[in-house]
Amino acid sequence: MHDPCSPLLSAPDGWPLRPIGWVASDYPDKFGVPRQPGLAPAAKTTLTLAAPFNDPLAVRGLDAFSHLWLTFVFHQAPGSARFAPLVRPPRLGGNRKVGVFASRSPNRPNRLGLSLVELERVEAEGGVQLVLGGCDLVDGTPVVDIKPYIPWLEARPEARAGFAPAPPPAVEVVFYPAACAAIERRADGASLEALITQVLRQDPRPAYRHGQAQPERVYGVRLRDVDVKFQALAPDPGADAHTGVLTDTKMATTLAVVAIE
Repeated sequence: MHDPCSPLLSAPDGWPLRPIGWVASDYPDKFGVPRQPGLAPAAKTTLTLAAPFNDPLAVRGLDAFSHLWLTFVFHQAPGSARFAPLVRPPRLGGNRKVGVFASRSPNRPNRLGLSLVELERVEAEGGVQLVLGGCDLVDGTPVVDIKPYIPWLEARPEARAGFAPAPPPAVEVVFYPAACAAIERRADGASLEALITQVLRQDPRPAYRHGQAQPERVYGVRLRDVDVKFQALAPDPGADAHTGVLTDTKMATTLAVVAIE
């Protein structure tokens, strides 16, 4: 067994990481970024490799793979000199604590993240750019490594998933007339509407607010180059048309896009 104090493993300055490239994405801010990859396929993302890693030889054969693992740095995660062993995952409502190594929290000892993304194409003229789909990375994220995803080796559908055994329930998203008009005026209106819908269906509000109606408050989330204003509304009281069960107006919510600025 290795001695953790062995000089063979020690490094006075640690193991410095050098970004191999930087992400440009539809997420200018942390708020609104999907908590996992693949939940908003309409998001546009480009990874531009930096010198000397932007040699086209470095990505030769990469276009034979449909998906990639990206190792990146949570560069906007708050730093701390002290190690925090417990975190509050959103899937547990933001109240229950689990060990940081039993979570996918961005507040990690070395701020390293791992994301599975779709490779749409490789552009290797005048440098190297990877056009990606389904990313959950904020604009400006530094990437430190790329590896191809091997489905037969890495997919384990029989694996246990702890406190996240199934996808979270999606909320309904509707657009008010003013928001619809703003979308219709844009050349990228269709993809922007899809992006807004996919992001809001995950309910980007704090976890303790999930399932709560807040018709008096207007939230804002930056997506692409716009500020999306939305509210969490309760449905009209009454019985569900399919089940006959009385609707709980305090719990069931719809996120309504009221404006796009």
